[in-house]
Amino acid sequence: MNIFQHKLSSGFVAGLAFIVCYISFTRQPSDAYLFPRVISVFFLTLSLWTFIKALLGLSKAGNGLTLNMFRNMLPGMLISSIYLFFAAKFLGFYTATAIAFFLLLTAYDPESYSSVNSWVKRIIITACFIAIMYTLFAKILVVYTPRGMFI
Repeated sequence: MNIFQHKLSSGFVAGLAFIVCYISFTRQPSDAYLFPRVISVFFLTLSLWTFIKALLGLSKAGNGLTLNMFRNMLPGMLISSIYLFFAAKFLGFYTATAIAFFLLLTAYDPESYSSVNSWVKRIIITACFIAIMYTLFAKILVVYTPRGMFI
């Protein structure tokens, strides 16, 4: 990856972090956005640090993104985009997260699709992941999550 690509990509991430941080500080009710504010400030700090290192030429740029790497990432990017821009608001946070996590796990799990045991394992992992997320966000941190058609 040449240095221009690294500056461009880290600048894009820093810009995205700024937008996320701005949104978290301008939404109401403010109590519902306490946890997102903490995370977005951390995200913004790290992204600005990376961007400044790229501008100063202090970061190590790799070889870039090959076509094969992009093909491997494409299913995850598509699933994540649908989740982010549509499913979380329409279906509800926990339902959409369960579906997206299961699809990502299925797309990247090297186990055979014809094995019943692999499907059972994916379902159990997804259920445990959602149970932990629900406990963490709804019960411990009391974070507002988007409500939709389902919980």
